[in-house]
Amino acid sequence: MTGTPAPMTGYTLMAGNNRWSNARLHAACAALGAGEWRAPRPGFFPSLSLTLNHIHAVDRYYIDAVTKGGLGRSAFREAPAFATVQDLALAQETLDQTLIDFCRTLTPTHATTRVITDRGERGAPLERIGHLLLHLFQHQIHHRGQAHAMLSSTTVKPPQLDDFFLDFERDPAALPFFA
Repeated sequence: MTGTPAPMTGYTLMAGNNRWSNARLHAACAALGAGEWRAPRPGFFPSLSLTLNHIHAVDRYYIDAVTKGGLGRSAFREAPAFATVQDLALAQETLDQTLIDFCRTLTPTHATTRVITDRGERGAPLERIGHLLLHLFQHQIHHRGQAHAMLSSTTVKPPQLDDFFLDFERDPAALPFFA
């Protein structure tokens, strides 16, 4: 990236980091046997399959909220449960690209716009788009970390997920997100 970055570049970079990290994690999981993908493991969601499906479902919910898609909680409740990592990876890549495209159009004013987050019986609070995005990124990092730890107990080496932002030892696959 050259020159002075646009005010909202951080959101776009975080969205790019999401896509890059998810792709690396899914590629590692694709090398697992079906038994390892679904095997019980310590974690909030007790398998790699359940953990990564949860990330996808929550992404659907928050991306729908910030884009005012109108699905509300059904975006989460009716999210597909993918049986294979390949199917999940394709669906996640589509969501990740939607998030990148959205973040590229974000302005400071738009980031402070409040949108409804349907919480079912707990109400429908208004939240700032910028805050929802930061929460989404944090949620992704949190659960990807759990999946990364789960991979440690498999036959597949967990991928490096923190070489995205720094020039030093940056994975070349991350470079397109800095254009």
